[in-house]
Amino acid sequence: MQDKNFDTLTSKFAKNIYGTPKGKIRAAVLWRDLTCHIESLCKVKKTKKLRILDAGGGFGFISQQLAALGHHVTLCDISAEMLAEAESQIANKQPAIDMRLIHCSIQDLSQHVTGKFDLILCHAVAEWLSDAEGTLTQLLTLLDDDGLFSLMFFNKEAMRFHALISGNFDYVAADFNIKKKVRLTPTHPLFIHEVRAWFQQWQLSLVCQSGVRVINDYLKHSLPASASFEQVLAMELAYCQQEPYLSLGRYVHFIGHKPRT
Repeated sequence: MQDKNFDTLTSKFAKNIYGTPKGKIRAAVLWRDLTCHIESLCKVKKTKKLRILDAGGGFGFISQQLAALGHHVTLCDISAEMLAEAESQIANKQPAIDMRLIHCSIQDLSQHVTGKFDLILCHAVAEWLSDAEGTLTQLLTLLDDDGLFSLMFFNKEAMRFHALISGNFDYVAADFNIKKKVRLTPTHPLFIHEVRAWFQQWQLSLVCQSGVRVINDYLKHSLPASASFEQVLAMELAYCQQEPYLSLGRYVHFIGHKPRT
């Protein structure tokens, strides 16, 4: 089974993922989590410019922002169309940012890069991989000591809960196997407990755990007239690291720290 390539969905992906309230929540949670730990990592590494890898990062929505802070960023993706979009966006940045683009799969990254990275991002990729554990294990060979691994993955338990409260009982009973799926519905969602087990196997200590969209996706179809998106976002940020809300996030964001050996 091949991993998902978004070549034919670049414009749809950009619009549906980052041009909506869902995308804004996702970006806000990731950015809040990352900036806090990046600041600490810079102190540990005694540098203001980290070496960052965005693995399967599409057009680099988050990594472009990290590059704008002065970090050295490498972005890889299997989709040539995604990278073309990234190149177009980067060309228009003022001031210029330091980003290297690599057209390859995560599995082939070691053939294109040298050395280790201080921070590796892998966001909304694992749930599209036919062998997520094996691919991520290989990816982590590129992480330096004292480095951080930022993994955001689609939460299978939240997928089940959302289907249950929507009354889609046949879908749940069939373990989400249906003939016709929405093209942006992940093919290999993951359980939180299995990903936590992977982090233990990788000997990474979890320094951050957040749910992404712990409230928004469960809202009624219409908000009260007095409610605003800003209020929804504030509540997301307030509750996303608390249980039981964390485990209900449609996505979950983990940051793991690799100890010095």
